[in-house]
Amino acid sequence: MGKWTKLTADDGHELGAYVATPAQEPIGALVVVQEIFGVNKSIRGVADEYAREGFVAIAPALFDRFEPNVELGYGEADMKKAFTDYYPKLDPKVSLLDIAAAFHHVKKAGKPTGVLGFCYGGLMSWLSATRGAGVRMQPDCCVGYYAGGIGKVAAEEPVCPVLLHFGAEDTHIGSDQVEAVRAVHPEVEIFLYDGVGHAFANPDRTSYDAAATALAHRRSLAFLKKNLA
Repeated sequence: MGKWTKLTADDGHELGAYVATPAQEPIGALVVVQEIFGVNKSIRGVADEYAREGFVAIAPALFDRFEPNVELGYGEADMKKAFTDYYPKLDPKVSLLDIAAAFHHVKKAGKPTGVLGFCYGGLMSWLSATRGAGVRMQPDCCVGYYAGGIGKVAAEEPVCPVLLHFGAEDTHIGSDQVEAVRAVHPEVEIFLYDGVGHAFANPDRTSYDAAATALAHRRSLAFLKKNLA
């Protein structure tokens, strides 16, 4: 269903991106933003899933800034590599350039376009909604799963509808971060999932919870169809 393509960001950087295309005319377009493990099987699976739902979905390879074709798993060695070799190098300002390149690529389909991301990608989805204008990007909606660090930028103003998912037992993202968003943006849809922690929606991680994932996906899909289809 999916294939790789090359994109060029506004600063001239060339990066890879995985594109999943629906069998029929797309009902909308979606940028899928990775965790800190590259555009791996899990992220490609998300893009494929939304393509099956009728969206053209693209996942830009943010790590191409440092090293091409990075694809990590979730074992101890890869976790260490992600947190020591790649995550410290990520700069949201730069990541937005790459997300915008992907956004403009799928926007050529002429459909409303959103951004959806997980963990670091969830944070970048929020920042796409609040800072997108700075990189010529105007999402029609954004979805963030367990957006790490969102509390620090909660006061920023999104220019499109936003939906956020958090595990109630997430030890990486304190409830204070969730409440910081609620306090400033009562219009933002926020869902907490009892009994689950960080990365609950990733079937390749030990924290995966099938019931919470299914519910979050139904909510995300309804939100995306409302705002993009």
